[in-house]
Amino acid sequence: MIDYSSPSLVSVEEMNAFIGGAFGGNQNACEVMSFAMAVAVMYPSAASLRPGKIISGPTVFSICDAALFYAALSATGMEPMTLTSEMSIRFLRPARGEVLRARATLNSIGSRSIVGSVVAYTDDESKPVAVAQGTYMRPKKTTTQ
Repeated sequence: MIDYSSPSLVSVEEMNAFIGGAFGGNQNACEVMSFAMAVAVMYPSAASLRPGKIISGPTVFSICDAALFYAALSATGMEPMTLTSEMSIRFLRPARGEVLRARATLNSIGSRSIVGSVVAYTDDESKPVAVAQGTYMRPKKTTTQ
């Protein structure tokens, strides 16, 4: 059973510093972290909007992926080579708003894979714009001789 009340193994500040250095030009940030949970936030630019000021599907997908990455590292510590293995998303309604957030919670933490669920929303968390589920693969542990 995952204890979501435990502290994150990585702080919000450490995560944002890592993301800023590793992924220059990144448009999202980690806003909240606890063990096995994270919230990513993005302020969509005009380039990520579709007609009608709807936030594009790829933009919503990317924040879901980022939130799940943050949640994965909250439980494993800084393992930068943790990679997306698969992710599926269901768009529920048009994403309109000034701020896009995604809340990820982990469902399973294994030695090789991490599975989690994500809810993306704009102004009202009770009205999600998308739900996603994904798997991250952890890097293989190397042994020294």
